[in-house]
Amino acid sequence: MTLWTADEAAAATHGTATTQWTATGVSIDTRTIQTGDLFVALKDIRDGHDFVASALAKGAAAALVSRIPEGVSPDAPLLIVDDVLAALTRLGAAGRARSRARVVGVTGSVGKTSTKEMLRAILSGQGKVHAAEASYNNHWGVPLTLARLPSDADFAVIEIGMNHPGEIAPLSRLTRPHVALITIIAPAHLEAFENLEGIAREKASICDGLEPGGTAVLPEGQDTSRILIEIAKAQGARVVTFGSGAKADYRLTSATLHDTATIVRAEHAGQSFLFKVLSPGRHFAANGLAALAVAAALGLDPAIAATDLGRWTPPQGRGMKERIVLDAIEGQGFDLFDDAFNANPTSMAAALDVLIAALPQDGPGRIATGRRIAILGDMLELGPTEDALHRAIASHPGLEKIATIHCIGPRMQALHALLPRAQRGEWVAEAKELLPRLRALVDAGDVVLVKGSKGIKVSLLVDGLKKLGQSGGSQVFGGE
Repeated sequence: MTLWTADEAAAATHGTATTQWTATGVSIDTRTIQTGDLFVALKDIRDGHDFVASALAKGAAAALVSRIPEGVSPDAPLLIVDDVLAALTRLGAAGRARSRARVVGVTGSVGKTSTKEMLRAILSGQGKVHAAEASYNNHWGVPLTLARLPSDADFAVIEIGMNHPGEIAPLSRLTRPHVALITIIAPAHLEAFENLEGIAREKASICDGLEPGGTAVLPEGQDTSRILIEIAKAQGARVVTFGSGAKADYRLTSATLHDTATIVRAEHAGQSFLFKVLSPGRHFAANGLAALAVAAALGLDPAIAATDLGRWTPPQGRGMKERIVLDAIEGQGFDLFDDAFNANPTSMAAALDVLIAALPQDGPGRIATGRRIAILGDMLELGPTEDALHRAIASHPGLEKIATIHCIGPRMQALHALLPRAQRGEWVAEAKELLPRLRALVDAGDVVLVKGSKGIKVSLLVDGLKKLGQSGGSQVFGGE
């Protein structure tokens, strides 16, 4: 299906097409480019113009450029613009303008990507859905997602993130959501904000772009809930709340964790209902409830929505539970919880809760008692309170049930120093330092959690643990 013709893209971007072409997709990465894509030569760590020849050789329909790259013929299929990022933004705006889709914008300190994927699962059962890849939620990710929006989509789910003040409002005005969802306000990116109130006000600016008559789905019962609600109402939004508080429109009444799922009971308009999430974690219960509230705001069938939600599983690196087989003949191995994509105090607490609730297996390994083991990396971008927030992990309820805690990074030294000697594992400055010793740190019957901010690269340890054995299948648990 044609996504953009040369004339349409030139009109949208205020650019000049060198030839006639049709594009079936939009790409910014030659490693994953597909035949028929429009390649966008963004400049980041590397200048995308350096890869235009490669993109065309791999079958790109054309390239969006601000100059003719070296080694590329002037009569190659190009769309020449003054500024590539600005042109991509205009292309995204045009994609949104021509779309008939009902659009959902998702932001929050924790749970954006997981909730976006929950919504993809829910909406897919009731129409054609377009949603962002991975965490494409910034100044280029949002326009890229909108530029890829098929004209015949029924729904679009756009994740909107931020690192600094003033980022969300323009992205929301570009997205123009019919429903805006804020998952939760938590300590994240505190180095760019004075306090949680500042974070709440920035997140609430997603309401700046709401379509007239739009709905804001907001968390109730948080310290910042009043701020969110006031800002949403000031923008003319219809406000729907969710959470465990008595005032919540969608109220979470119980969440029962099982080994591979969470059974959730909730109430709305005086009626009780039940739904399931294929992942243990109370935080996923709240995210699921928020997603169902969005579905209702869009007028969808609630029974179908709840059923489809029950088949959702978290994205990779945000909650995968995988069996690592050490001895294929005996069937011995350990369970690995991969939550290595990101971390802040709220998501760290949620991951620890899941580990604490997990059941190790006694007997099969060289150590008679199966253990819960945590490998925790630094939580980044927390500002001046980062030491206190890392030390606070030592007071997490039930932490004593974790046999050993290994710490990665300079900030996790604060936690390492507070741990009881019997529980204190290794501390290393960088994740790669622990790689040679991984085999000695785990045993058959153990349950192992790896959690940390992306920048601390604890994903290297996930890869190392997987290489210890042959995977015997995967399930899912908590995460962001």
